[in-house]
Amino acid sequence: MHKQKIAIEQRYRGSVVLPENSEAKHIFFRVKQAYANHEKMGVHILFSKAQLAKLKRYQKGSSEVELENLELYIEMGAILNFSTLDAQKLKNSILFTNDHAHSKFNITKRLTLINKKKRSPAKKEYLFWDIENFSNIASIFNDIIDKYDIDDENIFLAANPDSLYLKRAEWEANLYDYGKTLNSFNFIKCDHGKNVADDVLLEKFQNANITDANVYILTFDRELKERFAEMTHSSNNLYIMGK
Repeated sequence: MHKQKIAIEQRYRGSVVLPENSEAKHIFFRVKQAYANHEKMGVHILFSKAQLAKLKRYQKGSSEVELENLELYIEMGAILNFSTLDAQKLKNSILFTNDHAHSKFNITKRLTLINKKKRSPAKKEYLFWDIENFSNIASIFNDIIDKYDIDDENIFLAANPDSLYLKRAEWEANLYDYGKTLNSFNFIKCDHGKNVADDVLLEKFQNANITDANVYILTFDRELKERFAEMTHSSNNLYIMGK
């Protein structure tokens, strides 16, 4: 964490924490210079016209760096007392466009290794996904599938008929952004009933005979983690949602 002091005409005005990206320091000094020179403040200081146009569309990775730099600009505006309304509008637009609002529910940070104290070397990555309860597809891709480079054939999804009827069009539309459909993966249509999807995923996990792998389980079933842990090979690293 690096704190940067803001001094204008030799007067200390406050400090900000710079984001850990390659553009943050440049943006900090550019904003500071623009303010000192009495330039018109706005997001044009941070981004070119081409970049602003690009931010109106979906960005792989949910425009994480751009959002960090917008937060820096907004924080500097609060300290130096200039309007950041356009930056706040752009930030909200990016969050909406990239379905990044759910990133507050940070999947990566909540994944917990449950079958051992220390992870062991792994050769493969697997995902067992209850899409009914984890339907924020953008977050799943950004925080797990893309991050850990999980192959399509190693992704298992399950949904019951009612959820499939109500949500399939929405799921397919969101998957389309990533060039996928439900049938790109091992998709299982379950029977009706409580926790049926979990039982199906557990059965698929057991039949796959997975070893030497990182296995990610996305479900809210409290009992399921013990059932997966009992069945997993000792060479696997088993991750499930923590509190």
